[in-house]
Amino acid sequence: MTKPGLFRREFFLIIALLVAVAAFAGEHAILSAGRALTLTAAFAIVATIILASTRVAHHAEVLAVKVGDPYGTMILTLSAVLVEVVVLAIMMRGETSPTLVRDTIYAAVMLDINGIIGLAALLGGLRHGEQPYNDDSSRTYSVMILTAMGISMIVPEFVPRASWQAYSVFTICAMIALYALFLRMQVGQHSYFFSYAYPRAARGDGHARHPEADQPALPSILVILAGVVVIGALAELMAATLNVGLEGTGAPVALMAVIVAAISAAPEILTAMRAALANRMQSVVNIAMGASLSTVILTVPVMEAIALYTGQPFIMAMTPVQTVMVAITLIVAAINLNDGMTNAIEGMTHFILFATFVMLTVIGL
Repeated sequence: MTKPGLFRREFFLIIALLVAVAAFAGEHAILSAGRALTLTAAFAIVATIILASTRVAHHAEVLAVKVGDPYGTMILTLSAVLVEVVVLAIMMRGETSPTLVRDTIYAAVMLDINGIIGLAALLGGLRHGEQPYNDDSSRTYSVMILTAMGISMIVPEFVPRASWQAYSVFTICAMIALYALFLRMQVGQHSYFFSYAYPRAARGDGHARHPEADQPALPSILVILAGVVVIGALAELMAATLNVGLEGTGAPVALMAVIVAAISAAPEILTAMRAALANRMQSVVNIAMGASLSTVILTVPVMEAIALYTGQPFIMAMTPVQTVMVAITLIVAAINLNDGMTNAIEGMTHFILFATFVMLTVIGL
């Protein structure tokens, strides 16, 4: 079969680039065209960013096939977090809510753990019954996520404002230390925590799904970098149009945070659903829990460093409702993901928690 040309393979990225150029050229006209048109443009840009992020995720998946687990899922989650950090950093340059970083991390954890695991375990359980995975990975991820979120998003509630800079420096150091040790575990002596020996019939053929996996890695790396640049440009336009379009509408304050989280999670959702339906639950656990951990442990130090540089602190302490939802989520995950098997009932519990998160967001909590 003839391999599709570059234009066909990277059609979404090319469209994203053209949309960015057109939007920058007509930015003033869009922002002054009225709320309806501005919001239409904003959500068109959001859709374009998601399309571009799918190409970034695709090439990350190509690299993942080359190196195999656990390196593969690490590349997938890091690419998603890179997109999220770039979008957040650019949006924080404008007039955005001081809780945007906190709300985005919270939304990402709800999307990753409750949304991805919930839907994947539900659909996979209905098709395959019980689905096996390595429970060492889920326990490691859970305790790391709880520690990282506790340090960066619960304890700050009790830190005096006069001491925020000192605590920010401590948080950055703590997150770096945690992630450095985690990476050493993931790719070193405890790498078997994050893999599962599937029967041959359940493994699937990653190279068949990614013919580019037989090609050099450099083109994929270059596409990922180009995609992140295009997404960054589109994020600046998205922030401007959403701020103008949503002003005075009474939309939930956290809506923009949910949008940012959904942008980075969209490709992961597709990858996780494919893995669940192929009876590869280990990949789902690695993607969902790994993305949650990476979001907290990598986004926090970058954004805290920006806060220290600008001298403007963010509000990182979660609200009581957010704290309760995170606590319930991690308790349910610790119970569900403790026996090395998932099923549809466990998936449904997480999916109901995700629906609760959506409901709370809609009513402004």
